[in-house]
Amino acid sequence: MNDSLPQLEAQKSDLLRQFAAVGDLRRGSITTTSGKCGKPTCHCAKRGDPGHGPNFRLTRRVAGKTTTETFDSPRALRKAQQEVAEFHRFQKLSGEVVEVSEKICALRPVEDTMAPEEKKRPRRSTPRSRAK
Repeated sequence: MNDSLPQLEAQKSDLLRQFAAVGDLRRGSITTTSGKCGKPTCHCAKRGDPGHGPNFRLTRRVAGKTTTETFDSPRALRKAQQEVAEFHRFQKLSGEVVEVSEKICALRPVEDTMAPEEKKRPRRSTPRSRAK
């Protein structure tokens, strides 16, 4: 697809407007866990019982370490799911802005931005002869 510079600039402006609409976001992924608690009197200790769960958790890296957050209610889970989805939207928008910007950079003409003093070439020094 051969886009013109004005079309690409309009596309970039539209993407940047979408950035203004980005809501609360957070990194990470929501996963489930389930299992048996290990208490001999619990229902999960019975043969054939699937155990406890699924329990939803948000897992993410903070300062190089993996952290896990559990949710105390279905509302908290839905809120976190929306925030993670918004982060993924933010990442997608960021990538699109970079792609369009790279196309703009390739199409934009080179402008002479050098100051007149920068344009002057330095003079080569001539060696002095030693008079004796």
